[in-house]
Amino acid sequence: MRIAIRRIAILAVVLVTAAVAVWAVMPGPVPVETAIVTKGRFVASVDEDGKTRVRERYVVAAPLAGRLGRVRFKVGDPIKVDDAVATIIPSPAPLMDPRTRHQVEEQLGAAEANVERAKAGVERARAQSDQAGADLSRTRTLAQRGAATAQALEHAELAVRLADRDLRAAEFLDHAAEHELSQMRALLARYGSSTNPDEPPESWNVGAPVTGVVLKVAQESETIVRPGTPILDIGDPHDLEVVVDVLSTDAIEIRPGAEVSIVHWGGQGSLSGRVRRVEPAAFTKISTLGVEEQRVNVLIDITSPAEQWMRLGDAYQIDAQIVVFMQDEATIVPAGALFRRGDQWNVYVVKDGRAQIREIRLLRRSGRFAAVGSGLNQGEAVIVYPSDRVASGVRVGPRKVGDSAGGS
Repeated sequence: MRIAIRRIAILAVVLVTAAVAVWAVMPGPVPVETAIVTKGRFVASVDEDGKTRVRERYVVAAPLAGRLGRVRFKVGDPIKVDDAVATIIPSPAPLMDPRTRHQVEEQLGAAEANVERAKAGVERARAQSDQAGADLSRTRTLAQRGAATAQALEHAELAVRLADRDLRAAEFLDHAAEHELSQMRALLARYGSSTNPDEPPESWNVGAPVTGVVLKVAQESETIVRPGTPILDIGDPHDLEVVVDVLSTDAIEIRPGAEVSIVHWGGQGSLSGRVRRVEPAAFTKISTLGVEEQRVNVLIDITSPAEQWMRLGDAYQIDAQIVVFMQDEATIVPAGALFRRGDQWNVYVVKDGRAQIREIRLLRRSGRFAAVGSGLNQGEAVIVYPSDRVASGVRVGPRKVGDSAGGS
């Protein structure tokens, strides 16, 4: 009896030892992270950063070339329509080197001499005209008395006409000589006292086109400007819109009237907006990684009450979430649970402690979540970011702190 009991005890110890050994060599459950499938409202959006800008911006530019006076307005100053933004006066004459200046001075002397000679020619032509007139008067008297022939009278009349023409020609030469003298004096006005220092220079006031606030002063100090040189920008800082540049592939899905949530704008909560326009032309932009991207500007109107965003100004940075897809009572799973096998989307579902592969029909992805059309039920647990150790039928367990997420 004792021998039988001893044999039974030895057999039990051997079985227990074998079971422990088998358990030791058997693989344990793979640690995984799981998430519960939920139902709710699913919203897909295009998330991009953007900036605010004044809707109607006016750039005041110089209408003509000249010397621009110092602009007295500062950024933020109110301005009314037709206020004098700046004053433009003619540019000063260029400086001359000593040789050119000496040549001009000599030309000035020659011009003065020409004026004197022209005046003398005028006096001589006037004297000849007077003499021709007197001769004509005497010849006409003699012809009336029969003491002079008709031919002599005709010669006297011709002499008067020629003398008058010579007088007019001499006067024209006198005017030309005076203009030439004035031109030489103008060239030397900087170096002499030919101009009146008390006479104010001619000026042109540049007026403001609208009433608003100065947004930018492009040229504050006095300088020489050309036509079209920007001076300052004027606009209404409370009439703002948001411009967001998105990838052209994302712009295809954005429609005018789409709802927008404006976040990270510096204030509390988020602001509401609505897409007003998607510009029809794209432009090339270099990303932070140095990749060329085709971008499209999306213009957004802020629909939240103005009292909420009164602190916003021109060119302030914001983040915009533009809604492109929305569905109520959608089946929602983390996007990290999805993986592809061939052309189909799949997930790993945890059932009775083991992973089961499940084929699904994907409706839409957006950021960290995705909407599933079929293949999953609310309340099921799916594996998020499965490692290469996870396969269909493998035992899985919750990941503990310190467990590695990578495959072995």
